[in-house]
Amino acid sequence: MELVNFTEDEHLKTLNHSCAHLMAQAVRHIWPDAKFWVGPVVEEGFYYDMDLGDHNITDEDLDKITKEMKKCAKSDKRIVRQEITREEALERFKDDPYKIDLITRMPEGTNISMYTQGDFTDLCRGPHVESTKKCRYFKLMKHSGAYWKGDVNNKMLQRIYGVCFDTKEDLDKYLEALEEAKKRDHKKIGREMGLFMMSEFAPGMPFFLPDGMILQRQLEEYWHEEHVKEGYQFVRTPIMMSKELWETSGHWGHYKQNMYTSKVENREYAIKPMNCPGAVLVYNNSLHSYKDLPLRLAEEGLVHRNEASGALNGLFRVREFTQDDSHIFVTVDQIEDEVGRIIALIDRIYSVLGLTYNIELSTRPESYIGELDVWEKSEKALAEACRKAGKDFVVNPGDGAFYGPKLDFHIKDSLGRIWQCGTVQLDMNLPGRFGAVYVDKDGSRKTPIMLHRVVFGSFERFIGILTEHFAGHFPLWMAPHQLVVIPVHQEKHLAYAKKVQEALKTKGLRVDLDDRNEKLGYRVREAQIKHINYQLVVGDGEMEANTVTIRKSGSRKSETLSLEDAIQRFVAEVDNKELFKAE
Repeated sequence: MELVNFTEDEHLKTLNHSCAHLMAQAVRHIWPDAKFWVGPVVEEGFYYDMDLGDHNITDEDLDKITKEMKKCAKSDKRIVRQEITREEALERFKDDPYKIDLITRMPEGTNISMYTQGDFTDLCRGPHVESTKKCRYFKLMKHSGAYWKGDVNNKMLQRIYGVCFDTKEDLDKYLEALEEAKKRDHKKIGREMGLFMMSEFAPGMPFFLPDGMILQRQLEEYWHEEHVKEGYQFVRTPIMMSKELWETSGHWGHYKQNMYTSKVENREYAIKPMNCPGAVLVYNNSLHSYKDLPLRLAEEGLVHRNEASGALNGLFRVREFTQDDSHIFVTVDQIEDEVGRIIALIDRIYSVLGLTYNIELSTRPESYIGELDVWEKSEKALAEACRKAGKDFVVNPGDGAFYGPKLDFHIKDSLGRIWQCGTVQLDMNLPGRFGAVYVDKDGSRKTPIMLHRVVFGSFERFIGILTEHFAGHFPLWMAPHQLVVIPVHQEKHLAYAKKVQEALKTKGLRVDLDDRNEKLGYRVREAQIKHINYQLVVGDGEMEANTVTIRKSGSRKSETLSLEDAIQRFVAEVDNKELFKAE
């Protein structure tokens, strides 16, 4: 079961947009005075915004619309495209203010296309499928309000979301995947496992609870170990710096509305929304020669961004997060080798976590700074680094930043969803703005190129992704609660249960003891709900033979091992950073 991004598949995109028109036709049959704004395809399917006067859509209305859509689909009406002039369109839709708004924003002399299916006609660029019958396998998912043009000062319209597939089988598989995604929702699992919380006193700023901190610390330690191997030096830069710094970096002019600011002794400051300027200040703290490069600076930097409240979503979209940032200062000739090292590092970390990924190379946009030959050399270096690493990549022409090309790493989770996490961004701008230089072989001073680089993107978002990817069943080395020892009888077997717990703890394992006066089945089920990787049950037989009976999270099967063998197995699983597969 995998979820799909409807905007990335041209056929599904066409099918779903056609189904949006089918829905509009059905709505018009039920509410003849209905007027429609836009009905685009989005990542999760399609929606249509509509004005139904004083009527507000209910769940029961979705059932009515579904029945009418099925009738329209069964009628198998051909979907016919027609082009008319702008003037003809204005006349035809003169009583529809939403269509008039769309038409008047088109240049004069423009021909406008519209599509007709039976008794329903709507403006649209298209394309569409051949007939309404092609849209018969659909599901209306939800409804909500939406301001016209997204402006709170405009009228509230009704929005209905839906999905459409070619076959009932594909639709059913997608709906099953959606149900699985709901079960894996990191907000739900986070509550069940006690990983993090949110508070109205700090919207969009997660509070990590003790178990969540264990998880984050394990991930941080692994990240730190891997960077030590690669020769990174670790720094920490201030969380708040003066307005002048952000003016020099360019953020004040382009990003101020997303920054938190404050005045201290009549001087204006901003809480950092990114770590890059601080890294350049660290670089400028001493004089560097070409022999010092590449210089690799890594920082777990806490940043703040004033995101819109409506966009906040658990750990996925927050206002405070920790970037796993690295800023590497290189010469042009060092780019290829250094990017190759970064690709190897990212590949190693993602592989340990069981994540597959694709790489996208974004190249020079129309408006750019720097020398053309440096751009061409940089783009070639990024591409060649991928080839030498044996990694395929796709080119995204013209989508680089104005200051340099980049590589984006798109990971794929267990539900087939794509997440953009790792990035390697070449920057030919910021070092120059801060006067960063190095002394070259001939004694001249040159400006280094800076590589911005993240593996996770942010620890918070990445933990959210991993929570859903693993459905809360984290690898043993990461899991907040790795093991729980459960004595069958709270008094008779308690001493042996404590002996087992201590033997495991001495090996560095995180072990709980559940000696509550509850039935054995209840305690085992609760451990499963809490996603504790292994439950170790001990009773008369185990106590006599110095063994433990092991039950894996998600499984009803159990096996009995000697305590020594069990310890060796768990220690090896942690040391090897093995993936945990719940059964």
